[in-house]
Amino acid sequence: MKITWVNLLHFYQPPTADNETIIEAAEKSYKRIIGALKRHGQIKFTLNLAGCLLEKLEILGYQELINDLKAMVAHGQVELTGSAAFHPILALLPDEEIIRQIRLNEKILKKYFGHKLNRRGFFIPEAAYGAKVAKIVKKLNYRWILLDEISADIKSRPLDNSRLYLDKNSGLKILFRQRQNSKKYAPQEIFKIIKHSETKTVVTATDAELYGLRHQDFSYTFEKLLNRQEIKTLTASEYLAKLKQSEKIALRASSWESTEPELKNNLPYFLWHNKKNKIQTLLWELTGAAIANIKKYPKDQNYFWARRHLDRGLASCTYWWASAYDFRLYGPISWNPDEIEKGANELIRSIRSLANPKTRPIKIKAEKLYIKIKQLIWHKHWRYYWLK
Repeated sequence: MKITWVNLLHFYQPPTADNETIIEAAEKSYKRIIGALKRHGQIKFTLNLAGCLLEKLEILGYQELINDLKAMVAHGQVELTGSAAFHPILALLPDEEIIRQIRLNEKILKKYFGHKLNRRGFFIPEAAYGAKVAKIVKKLNYRWILLDEISADIKSRPLDNSRLYLDKNSGLKILFRQRQNSKKYAPQEIFKIIKHSETKTVVTATDAELYGLRHQDFSYTFEKLLNRQEIKTLTASEYLAKLKQSEKIALRASSWESTEPELKNNLPYFLWHNKKNKIQTLLWELTGAAIANIKKYPKDQNYFWARRHLDRGLASCTYWWASAYDFRLYGPISWNPDEIEKGANELIRSIRSLANPKTRPIKIKAEKLYIKIKQLIWHKHWRYYWLK
């Protein structure tokens, strides 16, 4: 019996997160994962490191953690993917913004891991697949992307782990994560497979914070699993290279949180852009205004700060916290008025930062929109959630 485990871990905290939040994630999850890898040199994982998080970890004094990662990357124990620096939902952005976010993340990774870094795979934030995003990723010389099983437009048969799937739209190879094993705590699920003496390939992809911060593993199941002789790990690129029989398939616009009812109702990014959600709709209107402003005044004397605020405001969390969706797994509901406000603040600051007098009418319009968003946030909070 042998279990091949392909594990992709997504390291990310919002650019607007408090220092205490990032420190808690680093102490409970990041140090645990990196420490386990240091003690088990035979274990290989694929990691996605959001550029905005890397910069914050350095500022907060986690250089040793970054150095450990750098050594593992150099030795081939850890494979890094490309991604978007500030974790936006790429499919909802203009092409220029998509390219900028990807290039910016590449620049940050080169800063910490060297110019010879070989990134073959790409992690689309929230695995939010869109046809134009995949084509851009391919054009920027990436070879594979991670997606959830729900993205595959195959209804007649289940996905086959021994087959290499290619995106008809872009030609990219696809690493499909197994939703059932990824939506739970993967080490526990793999121990169940061991118990049943199965030979199996397990492909999981989760937030790194699941390992300690969001799931308290009091029995150290993760560490015990890494000691088991039945476990063989491969990086995502190694696993995909072993698959010889290929098949081109169609993909659906979707994310790793999508459900079938959402996709049937043409809501592929429901948690971040639901047209029936007034707060999200206005947030995207403000986002569009900020993007248009930046594009119109690239030579403004305050362009750097306007751009910086916009990058931070594009992070997916702003819109996610406005979804008010009940996940039940990690918490009661995805609603946090303070977090929504943080993102809205960055978007309006981007517009406010520009010094050109011609931006005055745009600023007045944006301020009215911003005030409306804040009003809706707090009316909803006090009316519907505070008393529950």
